[in-house]
Amino acid sequence: MKQLWILILTALTLMFSSCNDATNTPECEFETLISAEEFVTAPSDPVSINTVEIEGNCLVITFSASGCSGDTWEVKLIDSESIMESLPPQRNLRLSLKNEELCEAYISKEMSFDISNLQVEGYSVQLNLLNSNESVLYSY
Repeated sequence: MKQLWILILTALTLMFSSCNDATNTPECEFETLISAEEFVTAPSDPVSINTVEIEGNCLVITFSASGCSGDTWEVKLIDSESIMESLPPQRNLRLSLKNEELCEAYISKEMSFDISNLQVEGYSVQLNLLNSNESVLYSY
């Protein structure tokens, strides 16, 4: 009887721990803005985009710029609000940086942006990050 209880407790523990693992999807730090106006008018201080990858519904961007610490940077990921009809459909994005730091250091940061609002009809959309010439396929 004792072995049966151990077996039941072990099974319950595994069941609940696997449920917790399934809900541990990455959470994005920031929202993606969809705005044709902001796409054109948002700040465009020099920024180098190092890597772009998708983790779940997050677009993770590693980028670099000159500055002191990067703590005062204002960063936005902006969608142009237009969807190009192709297979798969495409959307244009721009990483906007407002950088008023006047230092000679070169700072790198990684930020994640929720891209779930960029989904279109179908199962995927090509995301073109215009100020980096990077393009990634977002499948959902």
